[in-house]
Amino acid sequence: MRGRDQEFAEFFSARFDGARRIAYAMCGSWPDAEEIAQAAFVKLYARWSKVRTDTVDAYLRTIVTRVFLDTKRRGRAREHVVAELPDAAAPPDAGPGERLALRAALLAVPPGQRAVLVLRFVADLSVGQVAETLGCTPGTVKSQTARGLAALRAAYRNGEVNLEMWDA
Repeated sequence: MRGRDQEFAEFFSARFDGARRIAYAMCGSWPDAEEIAQAAFVKLYARWSKVRTDTVDAYLRTIVTRVFLDTKRRGRAREHVVAELPDAAAPPDAGPGERLALRAALLAVPPGQRAVLVLRFVADLSVGQVAETLGCTPGTVKSQTARGLAALRAAYRNGEVNLEMWDA
């Protein structure tokens, strides 16, 4: 059992930041991305003895994507609004206004299309890999990519984004 835990701990240390970045690209919030990545690793740990080492990265991406989509389907009902907000640090990679506007426009894209865009262009997966990750056909990935890019362009071009959300 000790070898299994050590192996998982090493995998976690090597892959957590990447999983969190993918989750952040999907949800646009570092605290939510951290939560999504942690939940994904909890699910992965439960199946760790059955996971094939040659497909573990793809399996992790699948879990991250599904956890993200589940949070969008179920909403965030478990969180409660507080009277005073805690001090918030700026995102570690906060850059020029263009980057922030693009990130905000990405959040205007529907969650399913956003997941496809992130997997295709941030995680740099092929159409087939995205289809496998999401459990859909390559045609669905292509159509969701086209619709997602159209929605992203429209939100970016029309300025239908809230840049204040990035001024934490």
